[in-house]
Amino acid sequence: MSAPSLVFVVDDDASVRKGLSRLIAASGHTVEAFASVREFLARPPYEGPGCLVLDVRMPGTSGLDLQRALAAAGQLLSIVFITGHGTVQASVQAMKAGAVDFLTKPVDEGELLAAIGRGVAQTRAAREDQARRAEIRARIAALTPREAEILARVITGMLNKQIAAALGIAEKTVKVHRARVMEKMRAGSVAELVRLADDGGMIPVSA
Repeated sequence: MSAPSLVFVVDDDASVRKGLSRLIAASGHTVEAFASVREFLARPPYEGPGCLVLDVRMPGTSGLDLQRALAAAGQLLSIVFITGHGTVQASVQAMKAGAVDFLTKPVDEGELLAAIGRGVAQTRAAREDQARRAEIRARIAALTPREAEILARVITGMLNKQIAAALGIAEKTVKVHRARVMEKMRAGSVAELVRLADDGGMIPVSA
């Protein structure tokens, strides 16, 4: 089963926080509400599937400031902005930075819940991709230095004899190491090996 989703509501208006929290909880999400960006940041970083419903304009740190801070920290949390003072400039800025939606108060309940659903799905997918890439990097790290050298050349399209010449080893030795690389990387073809190496951040070497 998928992990339950958690929706954060950050708004300095107590009545808005209460109303949004009730609505979101009634739709099946767990909700945590905060009166300011500072309160939200005091909470330990959340590593599960979720979404942040964020007011744009608040005393102190703004919603757009928080969006930038989360991005800089590499936090994978989708954001739905809500505002009572929306501007085209703020909307464009938020959407360009990856916001799921930018809604004006009073917020349409259906639009908000739909946006939250998209946000949760995006965060879940991003975290699954992050975990997959970390697992691939672990496979690469498990290769011996020689296997890593050969992988870095196989993914450029070099033939066994070319790799052998570049490394100063016998072609049959390259074949043995190459077979081990395919096994350890769990690749069924060179094309799949190339995709795995790319996703794992492997740097190709052609010489």
